[in-house]
Amino acid sequence: MADGKNPPFYLGIDLGGTNIKAGVVDDHGKPLSRADVPTHADKGPEEGVRRICQAAHEAVKSAGLTLKEIKAVGVGSPGPMDLKKQIIINPHNLPGWLNLPLAAKVGEALGLPAVLQNDANAAAFGEYWAGVGRDVNSLVQFTLGTGIGCGVVIHGHVLEGEHSHGAEAGHIRIALDHPRYNATGLYGSLEAYASAKAVVERTEEALASGEKSTLSKIRDSGEPLTAKAIFDAGAAGDPLGSRIVDETAFYLAIGAVNLMHVIDPNIVVFSGGMIAAGESFLNKIRKYVKENALPVPAAETTITYAKLGTDAGFIGAAGCARSKFGTSRS
Repeated sequence: MADGKNPPFYLGIDLGGTNIKAGVVDDHGKPLSRADVPTHADKGPEEGVRRICQAAHEAVKSAGLTLKEIKAVGVGSPGPMDLKKQIIINPHNLPGWLNLPLAAKVGEALGLPAVLQNDANAAAFGEYWAGVGRDVNSLVQFTLGTGIGCGVVIHGHVLEGEHSHGAEAGHIRIALDHPRYNATGLYGSLEAYASAKAVVERTEEALASGEKSTLSKIRDSGEPLTAKAIFDAGAAGDPLGSRIVDETAFYLAIGAVNLMHVIDPNIVVFSGGMIAAGESFLNKIRKYVKENALPVPAAETTITYAKLGTDAGFIGAAGCARSKFGTSRS
């Protein structure tokens, strides 16, 4: 079309514990608008749905459209959830949002067909449909944040699993001997070793044991230690920072290899704040993947970073609405 918009149009919602992102996406996966409002999750689900709708209206208006021109809405939300029933069960960062039929609530409020999807799945679908994976048939994506999310897309289908817990690869076990514990109550999980929170915890433990590092200045100043500071220290040649970064790359590679040996995808994608570490970190992951994977997937699987950034969630949610109420990826 002359105006660069390709109907039909879909609305995507990326619901987080702190912020709600919304955007209108056209039939080719192109975002036409973005809106961001605070969630205020502690005010309860009724207020949360109102704020989702506020973000939706802002996004539609910004796109120069009306709700009548939107075909459907997709909502990406933290889990756990029951995708068959289209409800969120009890997300840890949405306190009190218990057994909420979120898709139905949002759909009713906006007057649109609506579908619910896990937020990590939605982000993975966004990269598959409109991002780094748009020319492949299968994709595994790890989202690196406070925890580790994961999504798997195979021939246009999100791997949801029988109990809506498919692709929860942040919780696969990568350690059996003296395994680390994380907040999910599991021991030895990928998240317990390679999430941003785990990077900080492992560094603080090393400093407490007396390991020398420039990072001790941050700790001693009373400032919070961050994964970014640790990665920056590693890039500057700090021995502890360098070791933590290298170990984290190894752990992520083991997580990738485990899924490569089960899924055999075209591409493994890493997204989230930690990818700001750049190409050197990605090359470390690639190195350890090649050392630990079977020869064919080691040679043939592309290991790369995501390209949609924070837009992936709402683009993917819109893509899920398109898959359910429109067409599959063209």
